[in-house]
Amino acid sequence: MSSTSFYTDLRDLHFVLFDQLAADKKLAGLPRYADFDREVYEATLAEGKRLSEEVLAPINAPGDREGCHFDGEGNVRTPKGYKEAWNALKDGGWLAVSAPSELGGGGMPFTMAMALSEMMCGASMAFMMYPGLSAGAARVILSHGPEASRERIAHKMFSGDWGGTMCLTEAGAGSSVGDNRCRATPADEPGVYLLEGEKIFISGGDQDLTDNIVHLVLARTPSAGKGTKGLSLFMVPKFWIEADGSLGARNGAHVLRIEEKMGIHGSSTCVLGLGSQGPCRGVLIGQENQGIELMFLMMNEARIGVAAQGQAIAAAAYNYARAYARERLQGQSVRDMKNPDSPTVPILQHPDVRRMLMIQKVHSETMRSLLIKMALSFDLAHEGTDAGEAERLRGRVDLLTPILKATCTDVGFEMAVLAVQVFGGYGYIGEYPVEQLVRDAKICSIYEGTNGIQAMDLVGRKLRVGGGALFIDWMNEANAQLEKAAASGFAGPAEALGKAVQLLAGSAMHLAGLGKARKVEAVMAQATPFLKMFGTVLLGLEALEQATVAAALRVQRGDDPLLVGKQRNLEFYVATLLPPAIALGKSIQSGDESCLDPSLF
Repeated sequence: MSSTSFYTDLRDLHFVLFDQLAADKKLAGLPRYADFDREVYEATLAEGKRLSEEVLAPINAPGDREGCHFDGEGNVRTPKGYKEAWNALKDGGWLAVSAPSELGGGGMPFTMAMALSEMMCGASMAFMMYPGLSAGAARVILSHGPEASRERIAHKMFSGDWGGTMCLTEAGAGSSVGDNRCRATPADEPGVYLLEGEKIFISGGDQDLTDNIVHLVLARTPSAGKGTKGLSLFMVPKFWIEADGSLGARNGAHVLRIEEKMGIHGSSTCVLGLGSQGPCRGVLIGQENQGIELMFLMMNEARIGVAAQGQAIAAAAYNYARAYARERLQGQSVRDMKNPDSPTVPILQHPDVRRMLMIQKVHSETMRSLLIKMALSFDLAHEGTDAGEAERLRGRVDLLTPILKATCTDVGFEMAVLAVQVFGGYGYIGEYPVEQLVRDAKICSIYEGTNGIQAMDLVGRKLRVGGGALFIDWMNEANAQLEKAAASGFAGPAEALGKAVQLLAGSAMHLAGLGKARKVEAVMAQATPFLKMFGTVLLGLEALEQATVAAALRVQRGDDPLLVGKQRNLEFYVATLLPPAIALGKSIQSGDESCLDPSLF
């Protein structure tokens, strides 16, 4: 492994999937996945690793340098090598791993899709945005699209023959989706509307990878009211889809320009004109005024996908930095600095470098664990036979989605920046891959709802569901985990994390009290600190769980470095990474409102 070569750590993925979560056994209890076993999953991961390292990673840096090309006539060409990579993944059924195999997907559990996402997004985040959006759009069409054609269209999208996008944002509206002005007027054909308007920031708005692109567009019908409740969702194909499934004439959805961006240069970000260059026809999805509800089906999936992007960036950054620290010779060991004849050592020998690597390692591994655990909860909720448990797990996924989206993307960016620091001056130049990671990672905290919006969603909605039922259920499970860990010989870390959990609960009650007092601004000013605190506690609990599993396995396997590392991770987390959560809790409950005075700015 070199500092310029992409690498995936399968050992830790195996630990999380099979040792920590027993995912293979739990998934085997679900009828849809009963025929899969650990051997199948390990083979899938091995092939995913090969594709990531041999097909996707080689196009990442060249694709970043070349970017996408717009011909001025509505057509976008992706970087060299993208089409070949697309076909390689398409031929193997890798573009929609967790979609039903009978509809062109890979037929795998979402748990495996999450594990594979780390590899593939880490290898080339920009490229993997194309299939990610297509699969999300296909699922909405499959569940709510035209009954006569929904399966046929979804099959084309899952298989990679067609692409898909999500078209929400408009100039001047941004995150305020309710301010959208795009219009949809009923046409002469039943269920068909004529759309007029403009959408911006459309990822994959055009590309040369697929024969067709199906846009999901939010627009307002003539009788619709204001705000999000007046929005409807429409299926707007690039080429019209005839009744027999064949492609007809070019539809009036045209790319007007592509954006020049800070990062993800290989992903086309388009301004999409609707109806400005000929009639733009769209088919209503679901019912009128149901658009935001249906779009959130795709958005929630996309937010989990973006969280996975953040973790993938963190893991890639750590692997690059670790390899560089092993090979880069500079300076003398701190133990021999006074000896002029002491040899030059790898920078891994310098304590500050090891500290930075430890921060990266712990965050990468705990986020990996948390995301795969959430994906497993998703599978058990959607394919399990216990209705009560399924409902509880769906609530857990709903509660954690905004936390994971914000935490993993913020931390992913921070870990990429830390990798640049490990590389020093070389990290700042294009000769090495980490500067691209920084540029690519930053968008993750912005799109699919900024992390500030995730915090508002958590505090304003998720904590209030069922009078706090989702949060209480999580609290009960966290406390049970702490008790179990304390009984297993981890009383000290369990006590430290327990104090953080109780402070988190106190902070939630404090915010609830502010809400009852109608001090909405004060609540929202503390929403992001509360989410950050929650995310820090969640990752700490993962470190604790991994350490307890590793301790039990050491009895059987001895002092395996991976297992020893899990216990060191916990020690480091409690001592170094957990204290900021305590500080955040005290800050939230301080009652300080000094930032709310608008005259200061």
